Amino acid sequence: MRLVRPFVFQTRMALAGLLVVAVVTGTALQADDAAATRRLDDPDRLVAWCVVPFDAKKRGPRERAEMLQRLGFRKLAYDWRAEHIPTFEEEILELKQHGIEYFAFWDVHEEALRLFEKHGIHPQIWKTAPSPRADTQEARVAAAGRQMLPLVERTRQAGCKLGLYNHGGWGGEPANLVAVCRWLRENADADHVGIVYNLHHGHGHIADFAESLAVMQPYLLCLNLNGMNDNAQPKIVSLGRGQHERGLLQIIRKSGYDGPIGLLDHRNELDAEQSLRENLDGLRELTTELEAAGR
Repeated sequence: MRLVRPFVFQTRMALAGLLVVAVVTGTALQADDAAATRRLDDPDRLVAWCVVPFDAKKRGPRERAEMLQRLGFRKLAYDWRAEHIPTFEEEILELKQHGIEYFAFWDVHEEALRLFEKHGIHPQIWKTAPSPRADTQEARVAAAGRQMLPLVERTRQAGCKLGLYNHGGWGGEPANLVAVCRWLRENADADHVGIVYNLHHGHGHIADFAESLAVMQPYLLCLNLNGMNDNAQPKIVSLGRGQHERGLLQIIRKSGYDGPIGLLDHRNELDAEQSLRENLDGLRELTTELEAAGR
């Protein structure tokens, strides 16, 4: 008999409890005829993500904007490393010139926030949800919420939404992301705080993805897709080349989720244009199949 670790068991129990609330409040999965009103591959929904530091061609701001324009992307979530700080402003200007929305910014940097104010833009700020130590679940949720308070206030001042980002650990569990969101909304009047959920950090929730999505959906700011194999072998896979993404996309479509959808590069060995194109092609093919099947 397979033993379930206490942490996993507690997380599943919490998820089950939250799902009951979601059903009562009408946010659980809908029937087939309540599918999302927009196609999953609608260009207005798609966000290029994990591009800047992973691109094998090491493009600069202008080349990157041109590449995204060729592919038809209208939004970029900007991740960065120290070497990219000097070109923060150039990135803003090039994206604007090429008609691409500066949709989100990874982590936090005061120079970036200053530039956002200067240029009148308000991208989402994506920050890994904390995983504090505490004796009880209630204490952990409160500790995580308090840890986020300075950034909650800073993003409020900047007029930016704050996305709690799943990146492993306690803080990456769907039930805990929701609990911290609720704590911040109830205790810090932080309605601008939500969840950014990444399939590539969610291999442990393939089996219960429908339930996880149902409890997160009222808080979702963006849902980042990935090809999905058992045990993350490998972790990053182009859409349509994994074992599970067709079923996961079917769940997303049925859920009625109509918000932004991120597509990854995240592969240092590949030209970002190639990896993004593979994901675009895979998403379009899978979406067309699901639409044709009425699923």
